[in-house]
Amino acid sequence: MRILTVGGGGREHAAVEALYRSGAEIYSVMKNANPGIIRRAKEYKLISERLIDDICEFAIEHDVGYAFIGPEAPLEIGLVDALENIGVKCAAPTKDAARIETSKAFMRELVSKYNIEGNIKYAVFLDAEEAEKYIKGLTFEIVVKPIGLTGGKGVKVQGEHLNSHEEIMAYVREIIGTVGMGGVIIEEKLIGEEFTQMVFVDGKHIAPMPMVQDHKRAYEGDVGPNTGGMGSYSDANHLLPFISEEVRNKALEILRNIVEAMNTEDCPYRGPMYGQFMLTKTGPKIIEINARFGDPEAMNVLPLLENDFLTLIKDMTGGKLREDVKFKNLATVCKYVVPVGYGTVSDSGHEIRINEDGIHELNAEVFYANVDLIDGKLFTGTSRSIGVVGIGETIEEAEKKCEDALGFIVGDSICVRHDIGKRELIQKRIDRIKNLLS
Repeated sequence: MRILTVGGGGREHAAVEALYRSGAEIYSVMKNANPGIIRRAKEYKLISERLIDDICEFAIEHDVGYAFIGPEAPLEIGLVDALENIGVKCAAPTKDAARIETSKAFMRELVSKYNIEGNIKYAVFLDAEEAEKYIKGLTFEIVVKPIGLTGGKGVKVQGEHLNSHEEIMAYVREIIGTVGMGGVIIEEKLIGEEFTQMVFVDGKHIAPMPMVQDHKRAYEGDVGPNTGGMGSYSDANHLLPFISEEVRNKALEILRNIVEAMNTEDCPYRGPMYGQFMLTKTGPKIIEINARFGDPEAMNVLPLLENDFLTLIKDMTGGKLREDVKFKNLATVCKYVVPVGYGTVSDSGHEIRINEDGIHELNAEVFYANVDLIDGKLFTGTSRSIGVVGIGETIEEAEKKCEDALGFIVGDSICVRHDIGKRELIQKRIDRIKNLLS
């Protein structure tokens, strides 16, 4: 069966590999020449993922029946709506349904309207003076976010990124004064541990994926600017070392209720959904809901998928999803190779060399992301370059395989956050939750 894939990052490469294993005939649109996707595609086109008319023309030209859209930007502008208008079924949300990610205000208001557990104190502003009045009256620390999309880099936390009232207000004014941000949302700062629970959705039903923990901070020790994600890990039992089955079930119930609410609001959600939560003293709280696979989290879960991914896409588009989607009981650790300066100003455009055979001999996976293949050579872009995933019986085994595999990647001006998946860092998270809940 012919399927269109949109996007050229690590998340999309992982999805393309899963589709290729399913026997799909792949037609890809991406803005960068991702060699992993190019290798699997029957045909591909290098254009902006926001050019809806061109993408639809490509889909018609190649008579594709289904589509998988990886990144959030084309969802925000209605690519799914346009594709469905020409008869292409999409395992991704419409423009209205994608608001669960593209508008943080929409998400909070939906959760509030339907009394769904996990919401937090928040307020939305389009005027900086009104925001300042609100902030001055607060008795708790806050998180400041643009309402719209920021590629995972727009969140600033009081006490970490913002250390005074003046710094908070400077960022509030910056957001409100920037076209496309949609205003500012002020949320209470949560204390706990973050975790990711992704699910497949067919409009009414959900099917869970293994839980994952992402690492947003740029530098080892959880310091530095926020990024799109430096790496992530999952455990063989599909929980996390600090997460109980009870907590997981609560997170799944929150996602199930969000899907039900969206159906009631006449904007049914179809496709992968990403729930980012904070485990707090009073249970899991919603940080954000994303209208897609997480990146890097997709690279943790898709290599473990035992079901046929193409069939899952058909089931999501056709409302026939079953809850018992199967994944291998193995642990994974993903670490991103990124250009030096990623998170602030990336030193991009450097050649990067990789020995894929050496990586695969270690039972590790490699997924290309923001790189370009030019005249047979690979060059870094401004975002994350290559995701490497170790797979093993335990997190410790997977982490070692990931580290060994990273030795097969060389280049100038690249770096990795090596502490991801290490026993010491995970133990800190376990201890933090024990202390929090005691």
